[in-house]
Order: sequence, then C-alpha cells, then structure tokens
Amino acid sequence: MLRELLPVALWRADARGRVVEWSLAAQAVLGHPPDALLGRDALSHLVAEADRPLAERLTRRALAGQSVVGTLTVRHRDGRPVPMEMWISPAADPQGGTGVLTVAVETSAVRAMRDALAALEGLFTQSPIGLATLGPDLRFLRVNDALARMNGVPAAEHLGRRLTEVVPGVNAAVLEKAMQRVLDRGEPMVDVRRTGRTPADPDHDRTWSCSYAPLLDGAGRRLGVIASLIDVTEKQEAQAEAERARQRFALLAEAATRIGTTLDLRRTAEEVVGVLVPRLADSADVQLLEAVLQPDETTASTRGVVRRVAAEFRYPALPGDDLAVGLTYQIPLGSVYEQVIAEGRPMNLYLTDIPALFSGPDSERLRTYLREQVGCARLVPLVARGTVLGAVVVTRTRRRMPFDTQDHVVIDELAARAALNIDNARLYTAQREAALTLQRSLTTGALPEATGLELAGRYLPASDHEVGGDWFDVIPLPGGRTGLVIGDVMGHGIHAAAVMGQLRTAVRTLARQDLPPAELVAALDAAVADLGEDEMATCVYAVHDPAAGGCVVARAGHPPPAVVDTEGRVRYLDGSPGTPLGAGLRDFRSERIVLPPGCLLVLYTDGLVEARGRDPDEGLQRLALALRDLDRPLDDICDGVLDRMLPAAAQDDVAVLLARTAEPPGPPAADRTPTAARGERPAEGPAGRGEGAPRWTGP
Repeated sequence: MLRELLPVALWRADARGRVVEWSLAAQAVLGHPPDALLGRDALSHLVAEADRPLAERLTRRALAGQSVVGTLTVRHRDGRPVPMEMWISPAADPQGGTGVLTVAVETSAVRAMRDALAALEGLFTQSPIGLATLGPDLRFLRVNDALARMNGVPAAEHLGRRLTEVVPGVNAAVLEKAMQRVLDRGEPMVDVRRTGRTPADPDHDRTWSCSYAPLLDGAGRRLGVIASLIDVTEKQEAQAEAERARQRFALLAEAATRIGTTLDLRRTAEEVVGVLVPRLADSADVQLLEAVLQPDETTASTRGVVRRVAAEFRYPALPGDDLAVGLTYQIPLGSVYEQVIAEGRPMNLYLTDIPALFSGPDSERLRTYLREQVGCARLVPLVARGTVLGAVVVTRTRRRMPFDTQDHVVIDELAARAALNIDNARLYTAQREAALTLQRSLTTGALPEATGLELAGRYLPASDHEVGGDWFDVIPLPGGRTGLVIGDVMGHGIHAAAVMGQLRTAVRTLARQDLPPAELVAALDAAVADLGEDEMATCVYAVHDPAAGGCVVARAGHPPPAVVDTEGRVRYLDGSPGTPLGAGLRDFRSERIVLPPGCLLVLYTDGLVEARGRDPDEGLQRLALALRDLDRPLDDICDGVLDRMLPAAAQDDVAVLLARTAEPPGPPAADRTPTAARGERPAEGPAGRGEGAPRWTGP
C-alpha cells in the first residue's frame, strides 16, 4: 500500500558522484532508463541548475557520514522539473569508498500521502494503547506517546533503534524473534507477553500483551510490522481490546485508499459498503435523498424520498422483501430515520425502528425476522458541507458482539469520509451536466437556411473530460451572404462554456455590423481582452458570398479550414493563421478562396485532428482521407468524418461545421447591387493597417 500511495525513487552514487545503481522505481518516477545514467555524474544530469549548490552541500554532508533531508528539483526525462523530497545517506560504493544513497519522493506525492493519512492521525495519537510501526530491519519507524510512556523512553529516542536497544530490561530478544516470524511468514501474532522493568517503573515488573501484524501494501508485499501493546498487569481483559483497536486502525488505513477512488457517486457508495462489510458489520445500506440525486425535480415530488444506491446483506433476506439497489421509498413521518435526517446526528436503532427502514407490507413479520437475525444497528447521516445527503444503515447479526463505542467512532468516520466523496462526485456531476446543458443550448439549435449553401454541423463533448468551450454558428448577412464561425475557448467546465456563450453573442453582434472578417476578428480579440488577461480562444470567421462564388476567411490561431473541390481534391488554407484571441498580438489577415458549385468548406476545432501520441500533421492527413467520399448527403458526410476521425472516446471537445456550395441563385435581390455601384472597402491586411491581403468587397 505504501509504495502505491508514495512511489519512491532510489539511486546510489560512488565517491566521485557517478551513478552506480538506478532502481526500476526511479525509472518509473523520473523516466530515465538505467543505461542513460549509470556511470554519469548524478548532480549534473539530474538536479536542476538552480538547486545544485544545495545538492552539493547535502552530498558533502552525506559523504561526511550524516543522513540529510532536503527538497530538490530533479529533471524528468521529458524535461519537466519534478520537485522531490530527498533522503541522502552515506553508503559504501563498489570500490570500497563512501558514496551516497538517495531516496526520493515527489513532493506532490508526499503532500497527497499526508492528506490521505490525516484522518488516521487522531487514532494513532489519542489511543491509550501503545502503537508502533517497525521497518523490515525491526527498527522503530513511529511510536505513539502511550508506548513511550510504557517504556519510559521518549518517542524520539525510539526512532531508528531496535527494541533490544531501547528497553533491554525486558525479554526483548524473544519479542524480536516473534516480530521476525511475523515479517517472514506474513502472519500476525497475538498476545505475545513481554515482562520486565522499564525506566517508566524501574522498581516493579510489569507485563504487556503484544500483538504484531505485517504491514502490507496493496499487492500483499510485506513492508514491516505493526505493533500494539497493552499493559495487562492489572487488566488482562485489555487483550481483546488491543486486537479490536488494531483491526480498526487497519480498517481506517485501508479506507483511506479504497473510498473515493473515482468521481462516480454510486461507485463511492459501493466502496464504503465494501469497507464496512463484513469486517465491521454484517450489512450496510447506503441511501441518498432523491432531492440530492435529482435536484431538478419539484420539491413536492422528492421531499423525504430516499433511494438505495449501494447495499450488501450477509444474512438471508426476508422472503418477499425488496432490498434491491435502486429502490426508492418515503421516509416514514415521525420515525427515527426522519429525526436523523433532520438533525444530522447518528443514532443507534432498535427493533421497533428497523422495520420502517425497509419496504414490505408485513412489518410485524419483518420485526420477528429482524429479532432473530439482527443484534444491533446504527443509522448514520451522510453529511457533507453542512448538507444531509442521505444515510447509511449498518447492522450486526446476533452471532457477533454488538457495536461498542469505538465501533461507533469508526463507522461514523467512514460515513463522514464517504459523504464528502459522494458530495464531491455529486458536485462534479452537477457541474458537468450544467456545462453540457449550457453548451448544448448554445450550439445545437437548428442551422438556418443559407443562400447558396448546404450546411451540417456537429458538437461532441469529450466523454471522459469536462465539457469545453467549442462552438460553431451560422449567421445570415445582408445581400444573401452567410457568416460561418467556429471557435474554441481554452479550458473546460462551466466557465469555458460561459465564455463561449459571450463570444458567440459578440460574433453575432459584430457580424450584423457587416464588418469584414479580419476587422471582426480584431474586434473579437478586444472583447476577449475585456474578459480578463487569463482568457484565450481561437476561431475562424468566414463570409460566403454566392454571387462572388467564394469566401473571405480570417483566422485567430485556429487550425486551417479544408476545401474539397468537385474532383475530391483536399487542400488546407495556407494563409496567415493569425494569433489566438486574447494573446495581445492582434495580427489578423484575411484570405479569399473560390468555391465553385459542389465544393465543400470544412471548419473544425483542434479536438478533431489532435490527440495524445499523434502528430497534428498526421491528424490533418487523416481528415483529408475522411473527406474523399463526398457523393452523399452532407449529414452523412459529417457523421462519417467523426466516425473515421474519432473511432474511440474523444479526448477533447469537437465541433465540426460543413458548408457545401450549391448552384448559384437567380438574379439578385434589390440589395444585390453590383460591387462597382456600391463601392469597395479598402484592401484588408493586418487589422487596422489595410494592406497585404486580398481585397474585401462590401455589401
């Protein structure tokens, strides 16, 4: 478990600082294979230049015989800096000299480990039982205050020493043999007696009951020994409590890694059930308020309704009673359940309370059944951030001891941890759904009719990421022209979707002012700048003029549109790509393209052609191949492109807009005044400079 929670890199250098040993774990953490480092100077090849003076000082101290600790930045093979906590100790090198052994852990992993174990700290420090963890060399790694008082030796003076060195006045050698047996066989030993005198009470013999268990990781590998000690000189009955305390300690330690592994609400509920049953209880039933699961439903329809989202019962169900996951039912008015939900306080349940928690028409028959099966029960509210989400019911059969006070503490702690993770999953799901709803409301409306164009568009959110800020739009313009826009706001979630909505509105407003594409993109860049310095987006804006038989296109850092002619040849626009909106460079140019009837203009966001592990040029080549077969309805072409380009789950949001030119319309309407009669706008180059690009013909 420890290595899974805290990946540890280890390497050894000789007296001259050359790497002589590089562990597989170090390769996994930092990416360097052994043959890339063996024989090379460790400091120059690993440590960032800014941290080398500190690294040299620590190394000199280690070579002088000290074990030192420091935080240094190490270069990953891919070039990124990796802050690491390092333990550097002297070690013999292959030539018999003194080298150094370095054990390093990512600083972020250390912090995550500290957070995961924070819930266990109270149990370790407040327990009246002597607790200790020992490494594979049987030297103390940690000792609580209770054990330090028993031995009469400060906790700090235990660390790094063996039991025979700390308290030689007891039968320490026998106990170390017992611990070694536990370590070798991977089997716990209970009630190994330790008798003798310690500095805590040097004038009297005392006896302790010692229990030992292997400290295992998630793969079952033995990392050391967990020891718990109880003074049984006066109270022999404390032996049983020691074992139960050890089990609770192990259960909470396990729960830290098993509960909340995903942001899936139901999976989290199943995880808490899996931790509780059968080690702590014979049944666990997690029920959430329907108002929490379905917040958009009316208050009247969901008030007091709960849904079972996860459950396990280790005793046979009453025939005819429905204990299935997914069942919903009304909390009985005036019941203990209603009181627990209203007050947010856990309560022990009695036989008169339990039948109201389950469905079934025959409550007396259920009461008789539970009297025969259930010995004790506890109802714990799931409270997170001051809100009651539901409750968990746990029971033990009559064959087991009833829950005691410490059991209640563990059950309540597990419920509190589950509630927080369930609430995180609920908030994540709600935020993603809200962003999807906002995104769809802004992007999935029916496309308008466009003179001289056949249109099709699609928006696909990433299946395993938050919704992003991709969008497309079609804007009718005067004179039978059509504005086509596609864009991508950087980031994900509701914020990105909201910024996308603002930009979409801004484009529509600017387009109706009949601005040329490059000027419109420049104005849109100013709008993005007004949103804040951290906002950034890319887009393409094109104006199609069926009378002129083509488009004028301006880009702002967006992938190049594709044009497919009637022969099936595909080319990508090679004009200026422009700079992203919000970058502050404001270099936008336009490009005029000819689109005879039957040609296809393809606008898309980068999620269509870019993916992890794939070169962008490869994505463009694949898109060109996907656009070969055009003798189909445009919607079929659009779906076919997505199927070929995204055979698996999309890694990013994707928006696609296809426009196919039709035969030119008949004589123009009244406002279709010839260009010469209506005048021309200045040639359009970089925004505000009017030079170096094809001319823009106004309406």
